[in-house]
Amino acid sequence: QVQLVESGGGLVQAGGSLRLSCAASGRTFNKYAMGWFRQAPGKEREFVSAISWSGSSTGYADSVKGRFTISRDNAKNTMYLQMNSLKPEDTAVYYCAARGVTGWSRYRDEYNYWGQGTQVTVSS
Repeated sequence: QVQLVESGGGLVQAGGSLRLSCAASGRTFNKYAMGWFRQAPGKEREFVSAISWSGSSTGYADSVKGRFTISRDNAKNTMYLQMNSLKPEDTAVYYCAARGVTGWSRYRDEYNYWGQGTQVTVSS
């Protein structure tokens, strides 16, 4: 069982940066692949980025590639999403998720555990 808590969201101007964190409970954090998803009002939850259990493999949505960087610190049971060059279209609730296998996935149905989400708002 894994419990996830996101933090680091907020209001930022276009072009600015934010770093999201996802703190996980449980002693087997390093056995889980992790991901970030986001959901804007009136839209479905979409894949943003994901990382393998070791951190050696990562994936990004085309819309964030080159601007966002995912990472994890297994010693701290924490995953991060560094978001640079933010755009108004990045505005959404950001969720972290975990799946009980070592490889990452871009499909939300393949994740077993979810956090409550953190709001990111980018003003133009």
